[in-house]
Amino acid sequence: MVYYVGENHEGSCPNPALAASGVGLEVAQSWEKAIRQALMPVTPQPSICTPGGQGKDHKELSISISVSNCQIQENVDVSSVYQIFADEVLGSGQFGIVLKGKHRKTGRDVAIKVIDKMRFPTKQESQLRNEVAILQNLHHPGIVNLECMFETPERVFVVMEKLHGDMLEMILSSEKSKLPERITKFLVTQILVALRHLHFKNIVHCDLKPENVLLASAEPFPQVKLCDFGFARIIGEKSFRRSVVGTPAYLAPEVLRSKGYNRSLDMWSVGVIVYVSLSGTFPFNEDEDINDQIQNAAFMYPPTPWKEISTEATDLINNLLQVKMRKRYSVDKSLSHPWLQDYQTWLDLREFETRRGERYITHESDDARWEEHAKKHNLAYPKHFIMAPNLDDMDEGP
Repeated sequence: MVYYVGENHEGSCPNPALAASGVGLEVAQSWEKAIRQALMPVTPQPSICTPGGQGKDHKELSISISVSNCQIQENVDVSSVYQIFADEVLGSGQFGIVLKGKHRKTGRDVAIKVIDKMRFPTKQESQLRNEVAILQNLHHPGIVNLECMFETPERVFVVMEKLHGDMLEMILSSEKSKLPERITKFLVTQILVALRHLHFKNIVHCDLKPENVLLASAEPFPQVKLCDFGFARIIGEKSFRRSVVGTPAYLAPEVLRSKGYNRSLDMWSVGVIVYVSLSGTFPFNEDEDINDQIQNAAFMYPPTPWKEISTEATDLINNLLQVKMRKRYSVDKSLSHPWLQDYQTWLDLREFETRRGERYITHESDDARWEEHAKKHNLAYPKHFIMAPNLDDMDEGP
């Protein structure tokens, strides 16, 4: 790899105007220092800042915001805490590129979103801060954990837990570029449980799509975590917003028409995610009005592949893709739908929770019902499920 560090146009005399434009000796030296630190081997650092001559340089380079306790620590440079692998791109988010990183002391893998502040207007910078502010107040197994944030005059580094991949990759890499119903139910239930936590806190994600549904492992039935909260809005149950947000293919009609929207916006996106997962295609043609297409159900559900997909699945999709917001299913109504109230789905989720030793998707109040269901239909009911308290019970009350 070849790094272009810079050139000195003004001899040895510092020029503040040049430095501000990204040119000059001081800029070149700071880049060289940053690159050298980023390429350091992963070894424990005895101290971040020496009391002598380096203190001032480090202070100019970076401050660190520890999200867990919101304390701002000066004199901390991101590359002294994390090794950043510039050639390992994990993805690109709304505000910048996401690179693989490693915590130098523990060797723990992380994902580091690198945002070039010079490339983005103030509005988008405020959306990034919005994402950080929202994530630091969210603690749920179904939502990506934010570790900390570093900021320099030119860049922002947001450090998050590293996961295996995303739901879009899973769909595209699957046979026929679509997912079986059993796996889709397993993933969608987790998405809905994470959404329930968000909506309980009056947060609407506003940009739900398979790329923002991360998978924790390469297992056939992986843990799901929601990410990318750059567009998320704090919206009460009856509140309405009008700003245009999100990704067009997954956007509800009320947003496309600049009408007021509320938390039901996320539910429309869930309907599109279910449709895309099961069929590998989008439900709507961009050139036609969504109203007209919904009325023409034959267009939405062509025989290939929908004749092989259960009517319960299409019924849930139809109840989520409702143009009128008041008719659209909520999180709880979706979780109670017959397509998701399925014994095999419950077994898959309980097996997953038992492996994790943490119960946050299913509820113990349903155990007796499913055990009775198994007896009635002569189905096997595993006795090894470990009873664990629901996180929702502790976090959200009755």
